[in-house]
Amino acid sequence: MVPSSPTLSVVIPLLNEEGNLERLHQKLTETLALVGQPYEIIFINDGSTDSSSEILESLFERDPVVQVIHFQQNFGKTAALTAGFRHSQGEIIITLDADLQDDPAEIPAMLAKLHEGYDLVAAWRYQRQDTVDKTLSSRVFNWAATTFSGIKLHDFNCGFKVYRRAVTEQMPLYSDFHRYIPVLAANQGFRITELPVQHHPRYSGISKYGNFGRAVRGTFDLITVLFLMKYLKHPLRLFGAGGLMMFGLGVIIELYLTGLWMLRALALAEIGPIGTRPLFTVGVLAMILGIQLFSIGLLGEMLRYFTYRPEQEYVIQEILKHNEPLRKSAETS
Repeated sequence: MVPSSPTLSVVIPLLNEEGNLERLHQKLTETLALVGQPYEIIFINDGSTDSSSEILESLFERDPVVQVIHFQQNFGKTAALTAGFRHSQGEIIITLDADLQDDPAEIPAMLAKLHEGYDLVAAWRYQRQDTVDKTLSSRVFNWAATTFSGIKLHDFNCGFKVYRRAVTEQMPLYSDFHRYIPVLAANQGFRITELPVQHHPRYSGISKYGNFGRAVRGTFDLITVLFLMKYLKHPLRLFGAGGLMMFGLGVIIELYLTGLWMLRALALAEIGPIGTRPLFTVGVLAMILGIQLFSIGLLGEMLRYFTYRPEQEYVIQEILKHNEPLRKSAETS
């Protein structure tokens, strides 16, 4: 009897990958047939403008384990992964980019590593087959993420990862937070590790990532993630330190001016009016800033985190999903 739900869910976000999809599906089918567990493959079409949509629909018609989620437009990789996680059924979720730079043949080794007692296994592209600019920017990013988060991984941003379902269910994702899933998972107490994998040159098409704007957004997201990790439960530890410093500075300034005013009132010194001095305004502003410092922006992030609803991040145009029993590999049929 064929089980009604898969054990493995392969989630693949993509944007304009028409030259890779057929080969990727073939390699996935060959590998997963050897794993010996029922599976599903979920493609999330993130607003492709080439023939990717037609190819995905053809794969859907030919293969009952294939599901396709078409986004209305390009909403980004984090939104695509979120949609894939929400529509997956497997207890183990595998994420993979569609560019064939990460080899599906590595999946059995990644699964074996997960079964050693981990909740998340991240692939480490230890010999990257990319241009110098991408490799250099990735090294800087990984250094910053490791240094400031304390999570010892070589390759945070590799799309090839294997998760237990509990990990994907516990982490609301938005913006470009897919880059920091290992950081968020470790902060939740999940056990994470990495495994070196072979990295190939891109089979077809061009990279959609790596521009300056994305690097800037990634920096802001890192700051947000670090805040959520360290101060989400105790925001006063951050606000209190900065606020106390600024408020204390304002109090010192105003006490100094008060002392001058008293000397003037007692005619002990010839001192001009206190209220018209710029220093008086600086002191007042310092006390106000001590109360409001960073609170608007960071409290906004906290509200965003707690009121987050994944469906706000994307609009699905269509879902293609089979109602037939899912295929099992020949080994377990």
